[in-house]
Amino acid sequence: MLQPLRLALALALASGAATPAVAAPVERADRKRSVAVASSPSDALPVVRVAHDTPTLFLFPAPINRKTLTFDESRIRVLDAGERSVIVQPVADLPEGERYEVGVFFADGRAPARAAFSLVTDPAEVDIQINVQRPEMTAEGCPVDEPRMPRPEDFVLLGYVDKEGVTATFIKGHRDAAQGFAVVSAVAYRGQGWVLVDLGIRNNLGQSPWVPRAATLTGRVGLPLKGRIVTVAPGAMPSGGYGRILVVAETAQLSANPVFTLEVVGDGRTLTIPNVRLPKAASGGTP
Repeated sequence: MLQPLRLALALALASGAATPAVAAPVERADRKRSVAVASSPSDALPVVRVAHDTPTLFLFPAPINRKTLTFDESRIRVLDAGERSVIVQPVADLPEGERYEVGVFFADGRAPARAAFSLVTDPAEVDIQINVQRPEMTAEGCPVDEPRMPRPEDFVLLGYVDKEGVTATFIKGHRDAAQGFAVVSAVAYRGQGWVLVDLGIRNNLGQSPWVPRAATLTGRVGLPLKGRIVTVAPGAMPSGGYGRILVVAETAQLSANPVFTLEVVGDGRTLTIPNVRLPKAASGGTP
């Protein structure tokens, strides 16, 4: 009578010995760290450890342009973005060997202009707070000899171009004999939040050298709008010489007038261009 009982007990003990032990889940250690952004595009991105069950907070030392925030929406969620902070969390733990980039431009445009990070998942640790450090660029460290050229994606990331595209209109040539100028070419462009007038100007022979200093767009109604001048070639425009200048203004301050007078004030003389017709905002993309 005891043999069946002994056999059942032996089988039960054997079965228990064969059952593998279930390992208790290992909790990741929470870390707060300071991380310096890459000083140049050729530098490796700093690594940040993230986990699907833990938000990671980035604290920046200067205001950021939230519209320039880039990330893979299929793998990374941005829970919040403030003036100096971003909170991210992966949709799921990132597989071993996979890295995903999160980046954003600083609002001041100073070098290094962009902060970018390479996100990974570590089984042992997770960064719950990253204090972002921005290196001070010395004269030796600044990329003076080989500056970063603007790229097409920059205009979209910075919000200068959106799905509506850019419109353009030609402006008729103009001669201002009294002031000694001739506008030989002029094109007006309009994008998301901005207008730009591209002018090719000849400083007539016999006139003094001229440097443009300020620009104003004046409509038939409303207040004059101050424009920002960008000169393509440094120095004064010589007598009998040709120069190219760009006048940039924000459309948020632009009145609804279809036609404007553009005044470019310089050293001793003012170039006045009437009947400057700015393009309308695009609708449905570039025509």
